Amino acid sequence: MNFFDKLDKAIAQQGSLLFVGLDPNPEMLPERYGRTASIAALRDWMRALVEQTAASICAFKPTLGFYQALGPAGIDLLLEVLEWIPPHLPVILDAKHGDLNTGTQLARTFFEDWGVDAVTINPFAGQDAVAPFLLYPRKGVFVLCHTANPAAQAMQAHPGQQPPLYQQVVREARGWGLPEQLGLEVGTVRPEILARVRAAAPERLIMVRSLWAAPPGALASMLAAGLDAAGAGLLVPVPQECLGADTPGLSVAALRCEIEAIRTVPGDVPSSCTLWQPDVCLIETDRLLDLALQLFDTGCILFGEYVQASGAVFPYYIDLRRIISNPQLFQQVLLAYAEILSTLSFDRIAGIPYGSLPTATGLALHLNRPLIFPRKEVKAHGTRRAIEGTFYPGETVVVIDDILITGNSAVEGARKLQSVGLVVRDIVVLIEHGPEASAFLQSQGYNAYAVLPFERIARTLHQAGRIDDSQYAALGEDKLASAS
Repeated sequence: MNFFDKLDKAIAQQGSLLFVGLDPNPEMLPERYGRTASIAALRDWMRALVEQTAASICAFKPTLGFYQALGPAGIDLLLEVLEWIPPHLPVILDAKHGDLNTGTQLARTFFEDWGVDAVTINPFAGQDAVAPFLLYPRKGVFVLCHTANPAAQAMQAHPGQQPPLYQQVVREARGWGLPEQLGLEVGTVRPEILARVRAAAPERLIMVRSLWAAPPGALASMLAAGLDAAGAGLLVPVPQECLGADTPGLSVAALRCEIEAIRTVPGDVPSSCTLWQPDVCLIETDRLLDLALQLFDTGCILFGEYVQASGAVFPYYIDLRRIISNPQLFQQVLLAYAEILSTLSFDRIAGIPYGSLPTATGLALHLNRPLIFPRKEVKAHGTRRAIEGTFYPGETVVVIDDILITGNSAVEGARKLQSVGLVVRDIVVLIEHGPEASAFLQSQGYNAYAVLPFERIARTLHQAGRIDDSQYAALGEDKLASAS
């Protein structure tokens, strides 16, 4: 059984996303083990943590540096700790290894001699630093891509207006190993950072760190940002105060219940989703305002500094891929699109790959109109068609896209359709960033329609108290006003 299968089985059996750090830090030794941080006292503490928390977690994570700092006796202690861990629970050795010369030998020591299931790696030296560990296909590797350490921001957020370094690490690491072998380590107290990593690597397991340093009440937003579409894909650390408690087992068990109550586990309710209902009364009465609130509450709209596909940096990020996993929200989105489409004349619906294809498919079924789509790239084999689906030259096609920022992707898709003799007059999107994109489409000969201009979303969220004055101001009130 490989690491990820073992971990998935432990998560299912234990009903927990939690992992415990087994770190014999003398500075954190609880007073009940004595005033002197001797090896014997640290051993008693580590053994008690294993015995008392094993029933409520899915993995243990000893940090190699703490054991190394204790000298030869510390390595002996680590080997003892590894023997105490129940065999059904995976062990992630937090080594942060990044040296090219010692990688092969350490991989053999960690995986063969010590029998750990996964290791953390510092990626600064690139794929060569990770490769020796990936040679063990049944083991796991976590690549550090972001840390919460304030002093690291100057490096990992570099170079400012371009995609930051940590996002580049995510992109590179995805090419180093398969999701079944390589995950990501993310230290942060900001949900938007975690959301960016999740958006860039939706298929990867993320081991989150430092989230307990976030403001009180941030757990739900951190989970929403980091969990994948199946309500999984995230490992959550047990906070140090739980491990120092008189009864760490009870503290960890309570935390497990709290997390399980927040996260969505599809297996528990396979045929239904949580029903969203508005909790505010706005002066304006419009179902589209409820839609704006629902998009925010379900994690489709996040606030922070985000680099868009165009390279521009916006103080918000829109992740519409979450919509298709929420039937209630998906239906509301389809109805909103359909209301606009009912005023237009067309023969076929075309979705822009890949983000708007589920929406276009839903609209085709709802309106009983045939669906086609332009390929992002033409394959070198098979039919080599640029447009998939059945169509006839001269037919009119309405283009469906998700968000309009510059309008370039919509125009590109429309021109592909026109290149085979189809007629495109109208482009319909869910969210429009600003009027400039619509003006651009009009200059290219297309009519642009948006279900929700972003200025309307921002105003609604501000009125409903979902975002505060500073967040609203960061959006640029002058720009929002000019877009109204």
